[in-house]
Amino acid sequence: MSAWLLPESVADVLPSEARRIEELRRSLLDRFRVYGYELVMPPMLEYTESLLGNADASLNLQTFKLLDQASGRMLGLRADTTPQVARIDAHILNRKGVTRLCYCGPVLHTQSLGLHTTREPLQCGAELYGCGGIEADLEILNLAVDTLNLSGLKGYRLALSHAGLLAAVVDGEGLSDALIRSLHDSLAQKDRPAVEDLLAGVSASCRLSVLALLGLYGAAGGANCVLARAADILPRNPKVAAVLSELRTLIARLQETVSANLVLILDLADLASFDYHSGLIFSAYVEGCPNAILRGGRYDDVGAVYGRARPATGFSVDLRELVSLQKVHSKPKTAIRAPWVYDTELMAVIRDLRSQGEVVLQSLPNTAQEEEEFVCDRQLVQANAVWKVVPIGMNQEK
Repeated sequence: MSAWLLPESVADVLPSEARRIEELRRSLLDRFRVYGYELVMPPMLEYTESLLGNADASLNLQTFKLLDQASGRMLGLRADTTPQVARIDAHILNRKGVTRLCYCGPVLHTQSLGLHTTREPLQCGAELYGCGGIEADLEILNLAVDTLNLSGLKGYRLALSHAGLLAAVVDGEGLSDALIRSLHDSLAQKDRPAVEDLLAGVSASCRLSVLALLGLYGAAGGANCVLARAADILPRNPKVAAVLSELRTLIARLQETVSANLVLILDLADLASFDYHSGLIFSAYVEGCPNAILRGGRYDDVGAVYGRARPATGFSVDLRELVSLQKVHSKPKTAIRAPWVYDTELMAVIRDLRSQGEVVLQSLPNTAQEEEEFVCDRQLVQANAVWKVVPIGMNQEK
């Protein structure tokens, strides 16, 4: 095997892409900061008891595990940063009021999660703890929209759902948690035959209501709005009404505060993880990508395993995927070319230019210049014993 081959779905990030990823990372963290989110940097590996304390089966399978030679205990390489941030909020910071935290760092997956996705995403996200109201969900949705806008993506769609809808629909039917969990998974995969098999032993009315969720997909507004159809089709009990009312309010306020032109859709069969999410669920999609480019939602009480359960909501994105979807690549940065001369005055000028943020490339002796990340449109030349910056091609003054 060649020494330069990398594992499947793992790749180097080359200069042009790395620059765009870093520029986006800085922009997003700056935006999180003005919302009041504090940056945290959890470790790449932890003991599995902490890392996977209340994780669902899929996250457990996605986590690389290894034996710690120092302690003899099992370690895990994080596949998702959210549980770590929940641990920081619950166990280390332990604040009484609202806490806003953000993060950006690599995670590792044992398998790629979608077509053409990496097993080493650069996960960036924001989490809000301590508020169980719709106001926190709206703040996180606003920040998620800002994230997509800053990435430069056009024509994205934001899909909303609610993790509590299935439980509300089957309320009073006496279904076991295991059955509801299986229904969650089958509905999320749009696997109608599997859903029908799971519902073989329930009442006809319950079966029809659950199967109806598969067809409740489409625009969030208009005459044939999904919420209007859901109110007509689904059981008319207080729990279903509360979920639909929450979604209706969130959609209205999001359109009022962000943009009336924001493309919102509802997918009431997308119920995400039974063990993880507890309320609003949202994801973003863009043409040309089969995978969700952003995922988030409410996951109350995720900190319980760390000794402190409290409301939480948040989202995350993979910066590598966002950058790969950008239609217009940023132009190479302009630079100044300088000769390689042992001249103290020249070196002083170069240091001053670099301190001002200018890129100065010195032409090393006996080498070809092959910089692709920069375009040298100016040069340092000496005129009358003074080093000056002039456009390339300009005649040097003698």
